[in-house]
Amino acid sequence: MTKGNSRGTRARSRARRLALQGLYQWQLSGTPAQEISAQLLASQNVRDTDSEYFENLLGAAIADCPALEALFSCHLDRPLVQLDPVERGILLLGACELKSHPEVPYRVVLNEAVELAKRFGADDAHKYINAVLERVCREIRSAEFKPGIRADQNFPSPHPSSPRRGEAGK
Repeated sequence: MTKGNSRGTRARSRARRLALQGLYQWQLSGTPAQEISAQLLASQNVRDTDSEYFENLLGAAIADCPALEALFSCHLDRPLVQLDPVERGILLLGACELKSHPEVPYRVVLNEAVELAKRFGADDAHKYINAVLERVCREIRSAEFKPGIRADQNFPSPHPSSPRRGEAGK
């Protein structure tokens, strides 16, 4: 593996986190994607980061911003301009991945977005992010998305005696 081009799930997670930082910076400063990318790659420890994936996500999310916002803005409960920059960044990132990276399962995209929201977003932002991206997923990944099954359901419980979500009290 070459430095900065590590592969794997952890490397992709780090790429997403770095892309979110870049999107946040872009929203506040308007700096071009290439400049932000170079700045972040130079200033961060990117040894275990898929830097190619990071650059691809950041560049695509910024370049395709109006189209990506069109995918999720109709599912918001408030005007787009009222979104927190972190939430907007996570939604841009998730919509970009759902649209441009069909090789990544939608459940992975949703889970990663939720984890970013838990880590960097406001309280309960992860619930909002999940709901919005789930609706986007139904539209652009309809063949992969099964209606009536939420993205966080149907994963085996770590405790065999625990009921599955939705089965409690049955």
